[in-house]
Amino acid sequence: MKKYMMMAAAAVALLASCNNASPKMDEKAEADAATANKGGIKIAYVEVDSLMTQYEFCKEFTIILQKKSNNARNTLNQKGQALQDAMVNFQQKLQNNGFTSREQAEAQQSAIQRQQQSLQELQARLENELANETAKYNEGLRDSLMHFLDKYNKDKKYDLILTKQGDNILYAAKRFDITNDVINGLNKGYKSTLKSEVKKEEKK
Repeated sequence: MKKYMMMAAAAVALLASCNNASPKMDEKAEADAATANKGGIKIAYVEVDSLMTQYEFCKEFTIILQKKSNNARNTLNQKGQALQDAMVNFQQKLQNNGFTSREQAEAQQSAIQRQQQSLQELQARLENELANETAKYNEGLRDSLMHFLDKYNKDKKYDLILTKQGDNILYAAKRFDITNDVINGLNKGYKSTLKSEVKKEEKK
């Protein structure tokens, strides 16, 4: 469970700094980029960090993943504490000759082993569910971005659109930055995922 919790926590940490201010269209940057690219390869880039913190899909899915992660952690903690209590109780009865027979002790020990196995199976299932949700988020983000860029680039006609994150691009002039255009366009066409998730929870 830990590796998926870490994965979800990483996603949450990346998106937790969500900026509620709506970005403005950077018309000057777009014009500069068009001028700079005139006669050559037309290039633009998108700041991934800004996309992750300002695209509503990312912000909402962070809340969803965080909630699922917290629920899974709480469930495992409760089951784990119950198992720990059962083991302590068994050990105390064993030391204090609290069992009336060897068979009784063996029966309780078997029950604890089944409880432990059940917890392990639950942990594996919750890990898998969280991994599937994370994969669903990543796929949804990629699909929405690619779909938008496909329409966006019919008019812009960029030859190359790069993603800029951290220092994967050592230098890029600001005039090639189309991040605001992309974020505004994505948010304009986005239909809330969180609302549908809330409705699902209410039906349960």
